[in-house]
Amino acid sequence: MIILKKQAFNPYLPTYEYIPDGEPRVFGDRLYVYGSHDRAGGENYCLNDYVCWSAPVDDLSDWRFEGTIFKKIQEPLYNGADIANLYAPDVVKGVDGRYYLYYCMENSEVISVAVCDTPAGKYEFLGHVHDESGYEPGSKEGDWIQFDPGVLVDDDGRVYLYSGFHPFFPFKENRACVGAHVTELKADMVTMAGEPKVIFPRHDESFQGHDFFEASSIRKIGNAYYFVYSSQQCHELCYATSKYPDRDFTFGGTLISNMDLYYEGNRELLNHGGNNHGGMVCINGQWYIFYHRPTNQTMFSRQGSAEPIQIMEDGSIKQAQMTSCGLNGGALVGKGVYEAGIVCNLFSAIKPRIVNTDDVMASMHDEQGLPYLTQDGEDRETPPGTYVAKIADGACLGFKYFDFNAQDDDAAREISVTTRGTGAGKMQVYLAREGRPAAEIEIKESEEWRRYKAAARIEKGVHPLYFVFRGRGEIQMREFELY
Repeated sequence: MIILKKQAFNPYLPTYEYIPDGEPRVFGDRLYVYGSHDRAGGENYCLNDYVCWSAPVDDLSDWRFEGTIFKKIQEPLYNGADIANLYAPDVVKGVDGRYYLYYCMENSEVISVAVCDTPAGKYEFLGHVHDESGYEPGSKEGDWIQFDPGVLVDDDGRVYLYSGFHPFFPFKENRACVGAHVTELKADMVTMAGEPKVIFPRHDESFQGHDFFEASSIRKIGNAYYFVYSSQQCHELCYATSKYPDRDFTFGGTLISNMDLYYEGNRELLNHGGNNHGGMVCINGQWYIFYHRPTNQTMFSRQGSAEPIQIMEDGSIKQAQMTSCGLNGGALVGKGVYEAGIVCNLFSAIKPRIVNTDDVMASMHDEQGLPYLTQDGEDRETPPGTYVAKIADGACLGFKYFDFNAQDDDAAREISVTTRGTGAGKMQVYLAREGRPAAEIEIKESEEWRRYKAAARIEKGVHPLYFVFRGRGEIQMREFELY
């Protein structure tokens, strides 16, 4: 049974931390998350060294910083450049009981392996994946692209390495984009035991427009293999299943979209779009999907989130919805102070667009005038002063969900918001995306953070809260309080 010492939110790590591409792994009695490491307001992906965070499996609100586990300067192919990014990694426990970190560095073209005696200690470089002759796939022209490794140590001790990249734009003409592929490794975790095999074709109509793009992640559930990946649509994580680890995968569906597209038939973009990457994990009988979202008006400052998922009797998985309370085990308490940084839907009268890798180097939202999550402090500053900026007329901040069943009656209560900025007007608070507001809070122009309060009428039950600004100019929102 999970008993939280405090509430758990999305993002699940402190809001000064930017860990995208999260691969969740349970080792012993702790959940570890391994991901790449963005910078606040960074100008490229994955600029920082690998760090690790962990939480006890019986309290997913109690995250602990484990420190830096691997530095880019430890990679022999590191060229000294600040943008020698450490891309999305994975970690597994090897057949020898040690822990193996698999990763790709920008411009290295090969998959690297580091090893450690503990899940979150100091990993040491082991080698590049190679065959018996010493040849390293990805090291010469015409090789299949090695990218985003995912690793499975099967029940019988056999080890499978998944990789691949299948972009929908011109990319590295001297490399072959064949899609997702798998290679069996020997027990030393770095030597190939056979030739690589393609597990997804370049295009398959049965995948219904959700063909493989990147972000290989693999889990075995019962007797089935679940392959999680980012699709050509970029904003979503999808899955495919097979009875075998190296062939015959069939499309399953969308697991999560960081725009909430397709959830229960939704076709409206409810958040900024951007790439997505993550994996699944089972904790005390409950499965979760980990994913990430963009912040700071860029695709290069991404934060990790997680949502519970349900695996049906037939093996299918229903798409999860973005929430503010993913690891909490239920809705948040309908009372108290909440950071604006736990916003899960963020859009305006100017609708977001899907931003894919055709224009990743551009600022995503500035030219669109969309609200965005950002901070005052420098990268990894504690606390950073997180807030939502560029809130103009019609902007909507959605927070899901809150439990108001503990209130004494359905009579008026109060809600406050803390804002600053050149704008003035009203913040309307809704319990649904349509209908009448439950509260209207008057907002005034102020250079400093100021709190404004108004009465609200909220019926008993579990509700989302949508804050919609109506007025002139622009404001920023730091937090709200439920009384």
